[in-house]
Amino acid sequence: MESIRTLRIMQETSKRSLHQGKSIGFVPTMGAIHRGHLSLVKRAKGETDIVVVSIFVNPIQFGKNEDFDKYPRDLDGDIGKLREEGVDIILMPEAKTMYPQGFSTSILMGGLSERLCGAYRPGHFTGVATVVCKLFNIVKPARAYFGQKDFQQTVIIRRMAEDLNMDLELVVCPTIREGDGLAMSSRNAYLDTAERKAAAVIYKSLLSASEMMKGGAAGPEEAKRHLNEALKAEPLIAEIQYAGAYDPQTLEELSAFKKQNLLALAVKIGSTRLIDNVLVEKK
Repeated sequence: MESIRTLRIMQETSKRSLHQGKSIGFVPTMGAIHRGHLSLVKRAKGETDIVVVSIFVNPIQFGKNEDFDKYPRDLDGDIGKLREEGVDIILMPEAKTMYPQGFSTSILMGGLSERLCGAYRPGHFTGVATVVCKLFNIVKPARAYFGQKDFQQTVIIRRMAEDLNMDLELVVCPTIREGDGLAMSSRNAYLDTAERKAAAVIYKSLLSASEMMKGGAAGPEEAKRHLNEALKAEPLIAEIQYAGAYDPQTLEELSAFKKQNLLALAVKIGSTRLIDNVLVEKK
């Protein structure tokens, strides 16, 4: 496994691989590697010749009062897990090389970035789109792999790739969950024992709302009401930022169910912000 910190070397390595006819699979991460990340690596290894994983805690996607400084970091542990999984290259750039003095370019995504999480994290998806665009240009992947948990992020990145005619395939993989259904996330490490137990209500509420929808017992308003009531019943949920049924392409709130529907939510348990979602097919 090769570790690369210099962007120019990564670009040259990618060019060399492409000239040899090898395809590159790319998994961008902010580190604190867990089984969710490793599931993306496994998928990439089965579909591409060379797997590149980036580890970069991107400062420009964090707001002023967010958790950039305390975001979980375990570089040695991450490297060990990725080596065991057979990753070919780890890209670990520094912020000063990603955003050198005078850097002034941003990717603005319009309406998609202002809905759901964007309403509570202004500027977040500009930071996400900008860093992902840079990483795509540096790594030059044929396929890039993301988890469904960050559904809004995948919609935004797909739109960016289409709008800018990027020659790659975006692969969205299923959310990997703990035994009680909690979606794996680096931020789960912030939860204390009681908060971790309470967090199980997130997926349970999504599942029960999903069953109501499939059984025809709920429209979008009923599903939204059910989600909010289930979440409010858990005392350790400090805030419900959004919870409802949305169009999976536009992220707009639904007034009537479509063939495919997104149930999504964002809550705070203590000071930890958690998101989750499920896609529901309506027959």
